Amino acid sequence: MGYQAPVRDMKFLFDDVLQLDRFSNLEGFADAPKDVRDQILEEGAKFCENVLAPLNSVGDKQGCKLNPDNTVTVPDGFTEAYHALVEAGWPLLSADPAYGGQGLPHVVNMAYSEMTSSANMAFGMYPGLTHGCYSAIHEGGTDEQKDLYLPKLASGEWAGTMNLTEPHCGTDLGLLRTKAVPQADGTYKITGQKIWISGGEHSMTSNHIHLVLARIEGAPAGVKGISLFIVPKFIVHADGSLGARNTVTCVGLEEKMGIHGNATCVMQYEEATGYLIGEPNKGLSIMFVMMNEARLGVGLQGMAVGESAYQAALAFAKDRRQGRSLTGPKEPDQPADNILVHPDVRRMLMDIKAHTEGGRAFLYWTALYGDLLHKSPDEAVRQKAGDYMSLLTPVLKAYLTDKGHKNASDALQVHGGSGFTEHYQASQFLRDSKIAMIYEGTNGVQALDLVGRKLAANGGRAIQTFFAEIDAFVAEHEGDEQLAPFIAGLASARAQLQDATMWLMANGMSNFDNAGASSHDYLHVFGLTGLAYMWALMAKAAFAKAGSEPFYDTKIKTGRYFIDRILPEIASHLAKVKTGAAPVMALSAEEF
Repeated sequence: MGYQAPVRDMKFLFDDVLQLDRFSNLEGFADAPKDVRDQILEEGAKFCENVLAPLNSVGDKQGCKLNPDNTVTVPDGFTEAYHALVEAGWPLLSADPAYGGQGLPHVVNMAYSEMTSSANMAFGMYPGLTHGCYSAIHEGGTDEQKDLYLPKLASGEWAGTMNLTEPHCGTDLGLLRTKAVPQADGTYKITGQKIWISGGEHSMTSNHIHLVLARIEGAPAGVKGISLFIVPKFIVHADGSLGARNTVTCVGLEEKMGIHGNATCVMQYEEATGYLIGEPNKGLSIMFVMMNEARLGVGLQGMAVGESAYQAALAFAKDRRQGRSLTGPKEPDQPADNILVHPDVRRMLMDIKAHTEGGRAFLYWTALYGDLLHKSPDEAVRQKAGDYMSLLTPVLKAYLTDKGHKNASDALQVHGGSGFTEHYQASQFLRDSKIAMIYEGTNGVQALDLVGRKLAANGGRAIQTFFAEIDAFVAEHEGDEQLAPFIAGLASARAQLQDATMWLMANGMSNFDNAGASSHDYLHVFGLTGLAYMWALMAKAAFAKAGSEPFYDTKIKTGRYFIDRILPEIASHLAKVKTGAAPVMALSAEEF
């Protein structure tokens, strides 16, 4: 049995934890009552299980091919699947109705996006990055640009890409060399090379809309001189028809560890026609709209691949028979018990299950705030939502992908020697999951962003709001005997997060290496605290319906596992935060 979308868990989050129906007065939510949400989840599950999942191993084995004419061939079945996706209207779920979208909440779209990433991560990147391109133009483009490009980006008829990295600059975009030369007609000629461009070339769509960072001649050095340009593969006329082929070419495909089904391209721009988005030298702020959306999407990938890896490992554990239970045979009529009876196998599976379900809740909870940021009429709610989106994006991106890779590794371990072969998908899940820790800003960069920028923003308002929300929840439920273990665990985690935060505030500014050396562990303290809060919220919802069906009892048991077995890791991370830079920086360069 292949991938099965966790529809029951998604419904639980929508209906019982987030209680989305209470927002029915807001734009988009009124069009997504429970029956509509359920239909989206169920039909999305069918599409991802039956169309995308069977192509996952195909894409891994075949990969993409660069042809002599610089076109790219995607794996067998991808083109047909992509056309089916567009025809079914899946890319339109949360897009603006002004450009043909359905305008449904982003939190609903996130559940569908999870299914695509679990079923086929490499394939899901094609429509995922296109949506990011759509969002950036929607945020920063002129009305004319929006009218010209957004309808077909929203529908998926055209593909979108983001072009930042160059051979000599990745994280440090201030070193960017791609140049833009102004033309008399208001366009620009773009020249330079971009690398690691996901979906940069393929024939699944009739056009590509590349968003390209470049420096206008004479612009200031560094990041203050970077502008953003629309560079279409085919020039788009005012009436929407396609014109001449632009001078942008895929000149290479990367051979990668994973996500073989996605074309990772080297793109060459030779005086390609480009159109400025926003003001000159202010392109990075618009591109960050796409990058922040992508970072949440990458956090989602980490969690989603963990789900796929878990399902495969669980199926293997139920089927594989080795040895007997330590407490005596469980199936004496069989030559051996299945390996699910062994505590260490269960430990690995429970680790994955608890992290994945907690991560799903954390992502959906944050996505709901993303909706409130744009749709709530209450200014205070919008401010809180904006603060949370800024604060939590690096946490979700880094923590969930760190754990996603660990989950995929544990899932392979459950397979034993079989997992190390290519007879099972365990190795693909492990290989695919690794890139999520690297692209859209490495996890180390995310931790630095959290510690160096997000914590202190607006006088620390965001994290103080987060603390206050947890404090209010703890105070409300501290007398609840059923919830007592969850409340105690959450209160302890919150105290340790505050302890770590105060240490950084006291020691990070006086020595920036203290902040740098402690940032990884601080982010994990934050991630564990966030998941502790999510498990407390889920436990509350599950206890309210405990006994009505096994799902709720299983949810409570899984939550207790997180509180008892995983959350204590927070103390280790806190201890490492407080060691600061000294142990990390002790060696001279020559001593390495």
